[in-house]
Amino acid sequence: MHPDQTFINYAPYACVSMQKPRLFPEKISSEQAHFKRTDFQRDRDRIIHASAFRRLQYKTQVFVYHEGDYFRTRLTHSIEVAQIARTIARSLRLNEDLAEAIALAHDLGHTPFGHAGENALQDGMRNFGGFDHNEQTLRILCQIEQRYATFDGLNLSWETLEGIAKHNGPVSSKNQRPTLKMLDGLYDFKLDSFASAEAQIANLSDDIAYLSHDIDDGLRAELFTVKQLSDLPIISNILTSIKGEYPDLSSDRFANELTRRLISMFVNDLLVHSSLELEKISPKSPDEIRGAGYPLICHTDVMKEALSEIRSFLFTNMWRHYKVNRMTNKAQKLLKDLCAEFLQNTALLPDYWQHKIIKKPVGDDADISNARIIADYIASLTDREAMLEHDRLFVLSPVKEKI
Repeated sequence: MHPDQTFINYAPYACVSMQKPRLFPEKISSEQAHFKRTDFQRDRDRIIHASAFRRLQYKTQVFVYHEGDYFRTRLTHSIEVAQIARTIARSLRLNEDLAEAIALAHDLGHTPFGHAGENALQDGMRNFGGFDHNEQTLRILCQIEQRYATFDGLNLSWETLEGIAKHNGPVSSKNQRPTLKMLDGLYDFKLDSFASAEAQIANLSDDIAYLSHDIDDGLRAELFTVKQLSDLPIISNILTSIKGEYPDLSSDRFANELTRRLISMFVNDLLVHSSLELEKISPKSPDEIRGAGYPLICHTDVMKEALSEIRSFLFTNMWRHYKVNRMTNKAQKLLKDLCAEFLQNTALLPDYWQHKIIKKPVGDDADISNARIIADYIASLTDREAMLEHDRLFVLSPVKEKI
């Protein structure tokens, strides 16, 4: 146990330290040892310093980056998820460093232009194994990032990688994509069980963050109105309370107050109900959390229904709003063009990525490997990099080569 952790009153089922050594042995210098960081703090710091994390600044959450400077991006979303996860983990006496690391890493594999971009890349890669952003996150963390002299990836702890691999729950054998299968052979993630309580927190913090901030962004973008939101019973109660306390509140402050109270309501429900579930099972170790057979970090049925209603509202009034559809339609066409062009001619790839290509492919395996490298490149692009790359390939006029 790290010396600083002896002062933290962890629950017996918290992940206090690594159960297994990192895959690649590392020498810790005297300077590094002096920092006294825990294993999971090191994971968090490696994720924050990764180039893939910085790229999230210009990747779409719902709105493409040039549509407004105040809308959420993948980066600000990930930070909000991590903040919520730390709050919940601390309240439940779990390891907030681990919960934070998983939360910060969970969206690293997203393409430019959000889910619209992912759908386009799935379609472009349909003959080469498809594309999945969760698998791409693991590829980034374990293969693509090259920040260290002696190994590829970030060499994260088993607990962090397990949490990312299973943050949505157990993974059946038919749903295990190639990268996960390969890594499971190295790490043994116990894919038929649930992940740690910290990973379960990160997963639900993601839901809390995006449902709350999408309401905030949707109001600011005028995709729907407060009156439309009032049709949702759980939000109607909050709106009535805010109007009763602050009848003359400006629209910006009103949106902020609504978002704040929504997050508080979701978090409080999760804390109360999860505490009851944990008390009922009384787990004595992280493995007992994993083997419980169902997630012990969970909302009440009433709140699950409310979350589902909000999700349905946003699907209809925001994610499928015609203004959003127009942008996502253009984005999908753009990424499909890039994918098709690079698959047809790998010599168009930038030098760094061309060096990865198998120059004389023989057989289906080589074709799939080269297609995966192309998918890695396209998925790594930010929104504006993807738009510039499309111009470079298809517009016969001077195009800015560097951002």
